[in-house]
Amino acid sequence: MRVLLVKPDNLSDHIQPSLGLGYLAQQIRRDHDTDILDCIKTETTPEQLGKIVEVTRPDVLGIQCYTFDIANVKRILKSARAVAPKTVTVVGGAHMSSDPMGAMGKFGPDLDFGFGGEGEESFPRFVAALEQGRKTFEDIPGVIWRHHDEIVVNPPTLVSELDTLGMPALDLLRPDTYPECQHGAFYKQFPICPIITTRGCPCSCTFCSAPLLSGKRLRHHGIEYLRELVLRLYYRYDIREIHIVDDNFTMDLGYAKKVMQMIIELGLGISLALPNGVRMDRLDDELLEMMKAAGVYVLSVAVESGNDQVLKAMGKSTTVSRIRADVARIRRHGLDVAGFFIIGFPGETRATIQDTIRLSRDLGLLRANFFTYLPLPGTRSYDALVQSGEIEKVDWDNFLFMTAPYTPQSISRKTLLRMKQWAFLRFYLRPKTLLRNVLAIRSCRHFRFLLRRFYHWVLMAPTPAGGVIRQQNSWAARPSVSDDRLSQGDFASQTETSAVV
Repeated sequence: MRVLLVKPDNLSDHIQPSLGLGYLAQQIRRDHDTDILDCIKTETTPEQLGKIVEVTRPDVLGIQCYTFDIANVKRILKSARAVAPKTVTVVGGAHMSSDPMGAMGKFGPDLDFGFGGEGEESFPRFVAALEQGRKTFEDIPGVIWRHHDEIVVNPPTLVSELDTLGMPALDLLRPDTYPECQHGAFYKQFPICPIITTRGCPCSCTFCSAPLLSGKRLRHHGIEYLRELVLRLYYRYDIREIHIVDDNFTMDLGYAKKVMQMIIELGLGISLALPNGVRMDRLDDELLEMMKAAGVYVLSVAVESGNDQVLKAMGKSTTVSRIRADVARIRRHGLDVAGFFIIGFPGETRATIQDTIRLSRDLGLLRANFFTYLPLPGTRSYDALVQSGEIEKVDWDNFLFMTAPYTPQSISRKTLLRMKQWAFLRFYLRPKTLLRNVLAIRSCRHFRFLLRRFYHWVLMAPTPAGGVIRQQNSWAARPSVSDDRLSQGDFASQTETSAVV
């Protein structure tokens, strides 16, 4: 069988290899002709992808889909169906895993199958079943399929022993060919490649979908496996900076220290970053010292809010005073800190958002990123909004951070977006902060990527359409998005730690 795995094009502000597709391709290629196409990297539109499908005629077209990808995935499916009606279309990823029934209905007859959860073990079985001409798939975990007039959702499974997956298909991903537009925006050395050391998230943040995708049990790659992976990246692909993109790298302190010690012992002189963020309550002085020695130059932390009541509603299990102490401890070890913040969480007011903006300026952070709250399907906060009747339905085609698809009832969309703009400008337009970030720009191309990110996150924010339709107070206006490349960049709560299609 010929299998083409696709990462859809979108307005992403970070362009990096899809480890999920890399691990999946490694399993499929053992028996089938497999390739990966990163449409963000190649700037391939859905219509252009249709032409590629017309020429290559894959037997299976597998598409990775985060919630913000829905509009483009629909266009890809339509284009592929028009030119290659016999190609089997499959959509997997974060959104399909979180809302399988809704997603199958949303994509309609152009989509043949969905796939949920981690697919390395079961997706090859599914492709083999297609090759055999099977029509039923009840014995294959994760398959979402139509049986007569019903949609059948097979329960997904998780990979118990991560090392059995082998290395991701680096020769298909080619991490050395990616531009300087990485997940963390800034970098110290180049080229860069992300790696995953663990899967699973035992935490209970009410807004995050990570436990839905990779389970609550923390699973580890072996240290020797990681040693071989780092050496392969360094010597075969000239990688000089590694981004650890686990959902919870520091959850197991002992394991995190072993990873750092392994990198120290290699002595390669690489730089490290953790752009997905770590929990500050899972750090100690020994680990911070080891991180510094291993080459970590910036530590991203999920602060989220500057108000204790909002933190409690988010399920963060911390307080503002604890956050201040934790950030101060990180900085004492000579590590720069970048903070993530969410504004517009259900129940928030202008006053609580102002608390968050003030805290971002008080912590001594090098960088800050302000996200508007996204009601991700399957999360506790989303379910609460549906049950309360505040959300009638979601317009997934405009589900973007920069458009504020949800706003609390006491705040208008225009006000929330203006507050987000104000948060960015108040944080970065301070002489010392601005100068330090300007001096971190590594090249003209890197500068262009940063300008594009600034435009999307700050300047573009007031104009695109919103996304949630309310029961009680509807949107006053919804300007249309004219750009053909719909979507956004950092999606911290729908990460690529699960190897779904």
